[in-house]
Amino acid sequence: MKINKFIIFIFLAVFSSFQCVCAQNPELEIVGKVIENATKQPIAYATISVIDIASKKAITGTITNAKGNFLLKTKASNFYIEVSFMGYTSKTFRAFKIENGVIDLRTIVLEEDIQGLDAVVVRAEKSQTEFKLDKRVFNVGKDLSSTGASVFEVLNNVPSVNVTIEGDVSLRGSQGVQILINGKPSVIASNDGNALGTITADMIEKIEVITNPSAKYDAQGTSGIINIVIKKSEKRGLNGAATLNFGVPNSNSFGLSLNKRTEKFNLFSQMGIGLRTFPDERKTINRDLVNNRSITSIGESAFDEKFSNILIGADYHIDKMNIVTLSGSYAYENETQGATSNFEQEADNNIDKWIRNERTEATNPKLRYELQYIKNFKRHKDQTLLFSALGSSFRKDQSSEFQNNTTVGDIPDFRQKSRTDYKLEEYTFKLDYTHPFLEKYTLESGAQYVVNIVGNDFEVSDFINGDWVSVPELTNLFDFTQKVLGIYTTAAFEGEKWGVKFGLRLEDTNINTLLETTSENNKNNYANVFPSAHASYKISDDFSLQLGYSRRINRPGLRSLNPFSNIRNNFSISTGNPDLQPEFTNSYEFTGIKKLDKASFSFSIYNRKTTDVMERISVFENNVSISRPENIGTNTTTGFEFNGKYAPIDWFSMNGDFNMNYFDRSGVFEMTTFDFSGNQWSTRLTSKFKLPAKFDVELSGNYRSKYKTLQQEIAENIFMDFGLRKKIFKGKTILNLSIRDVFASRVNESVTNQPNFYLFNSRRRGRFITFGISYGFGKGEAMEFSGQRR
Repeated sequence: MKINKFIIFIFLAVFSSFQCVCAQNPELEIVGKVIENATKQPIAYATISVIDIASKKAITGTITNAKGNFLLKTKASNFYIEVSFMGYTSKTFRAFKIENGVIDLRTIVLEEDIQGLDAVVVRAEKSQTEFKLDKRVFNVGKDLSSTGASVFEVLNNVPSVNVTIEGDVSLRGSQGVQILINGKPSVIASNDGNALGTITADMIEKIEVITNPSAKYDAQGTSGIINIVIKKSEKRGLNGAATLNFGVPNSNSFGLSLNKRTEKFNLFSQMGIGLRTFPDERKTINRDLVNNRSITSIGESAFDEKFSNILIGADYHIDKMNIVTLSGSYAYENETQGATSNFEQEADNNIDKWIRNERTEATNPKLRYELQYIKNFKRHKDQTLLFSALGSSFRKDQSSEFQNNTTVGDIPDFRQKSRTDYKLEEYTFKLDYTHPFLEKYTLESGAQYVVNIVGNDFEVSDFINGDWVSVPELTNLFDFTQKVLGIYTTAAFEGEKWGVKFGLRLEDTNINTLLETTSENNKNNYANVFPSAHASYKISDDFSLQLGYSRRINRPGLRSLNPFSNIRNNFSISTGNPDLQPEFTNSYEFTGIKKLDKASFSFSIYNRKTTDVMERISVFENNVSISRPENIGTNTTTGFEFNGKYAPIDWFSMNGDFNMNYFDRSGVFEMTTFDFSGNQWSTRLTSKFKLPAKFDVELSGNYRSKYKTLQQEIAENIFMDFGLRKKIFKGKTILNLSIRDVFASRVNESVTNQPNFYLFNSRRRGRFITFGISYGFGKGEAMEFSGQRR
């Protein structure tokens, strides 16, 4: 890791008063070299401290360079010297020779501390947050890196970021955050497993939080970006963890993670197997207000998933300036789902009842692979060239069979089945170059090419007269291809107090959809410019203001474009729209960030205007509701957001998020005007307690108010999560208990009340209880995540 100028600045400021006291003494030079005992290799970034004998406080200090050498100047007269490095036994020098004003400690050999990392003396380098033009940078100091904790514990110390005991990461209360590794998508940061937990605190240089991304990043809309920057020179050694989880309903899994670092290689791997169950309770009401007919459905389902996954990768340090990374992961899932729904139809004072049973089976193989090359330059520590290629493939072979059995009335029994053969391939190629110059200026440029290829072969068949007969209007082969080429450049000036950054991104999008059976072909080609502008002003080291603007795009995904969907409920169908266009958003944001002694908080005032808003519209015919996304008008949202962390005492801390906004909708669809306004608000409060005997307790409450869409009213939602953690054996083993939705109150309800029809939809997952045990070995701590579906 290159020397962090911010930390050096703080370090020198703290000890400048001691240097002034000794100004009358002649200046001494302290030189030497630090190596480790086992391999005789130099130790970079070891700490050399000059400590006053009387007060036992540090006077000044420095760290070793990449070759283990150091040079330190001091005017102190009554001191001793201490040499330390995390994971190694410190050495103290009280007797030394002074020749011609130089103290030469020659070669200092440090031995590994076999008693564990708890004995390491931390004298400085506390984690600090810096305010940059378009982001906040959390520099990971020794207070966190020397503990060997997981990346989740580090993230929990970052302002505006919260991580539950289960490992769910949220930014400003939203879990739609994109996680990058060294500024790019990575196999490690994918949602296919918990590979992110293989990163330990001592591997992390800094964490960047970006709430309003600049033109450097993909213009596809996200709620924010968390970029984890890995150290360029990681500490050598072996660390790993084994994790075992049990849960009700089933959340049973075993995971093993290993990381081995040598002088040239960093090898990492992760594997897991498990069984998970996801229950579901649903209720729907379709009511024809013209003909006074209604259909009610109440059902339950259980989704069982058996999974296995493996990830393996390696970083190869060609030399100090060139690093190549190759990694890949494979996962296989076997799914079964059973569902039972009770239907009741009432029309003309007649009542019919039937039971619809479903049995679904599916297999999902997943493959991801990545190649990365990073070149650093001697000219400047921040000058870099990065190339990465990321590929993935996913396949789902699924079959479902449905059986209707009439219990009341004379409706005939009915059998139906569906078949899905789904294939997805995605390729991302990325090239980034960063060029600092004249100390305060930086130019960035690069390109990205993303290819998505999807095929969905879908068929529905009815059982008629002893034979399965395909239903033509519900059967087709849907092909989807999307290619996005992006080119960007940014220019920035960053001074001591203020800075500005401007960026421009050009993206060319090529989308093609094809329904092969009916030969319906839709092509959509468009090029867009996405500017961004950011400014910041540092009032003090603890108070900063930021102003940002960016233009974003939200392209419709496969589910929104694919005209076919699940037929679990024949009377409540959700489908896609191949003609759907992307929506565009102009986002403005003003943010203030304040750090206090025991608290930090930020507030934001934002305005977002979105055109061609994608909104689901329901149509109703013969008691069947069909929901389909359409582009309807514009939406202007103005809101206020507050995020804060408060730790008044060592054993208690709070993390809160509050978001309130007012929105104004306008648009016309099929000669009907949809103009209305409304508001909504949400809040999240997490309290954490450190109890005696190393017990940690976490309580998290969430609330979202009700709000309107074009046709629907979404009900309010409130729920609470609970977590309990116990560390034993010096943090090498962690016992973990989590309860999600403690009171089973997390119910998603919506009502569509139109002049001709009424729709009600309700869904509840229920309570999840998981107990886990994780054991860490080598130089790492047990990893703090469970095997839940991410």
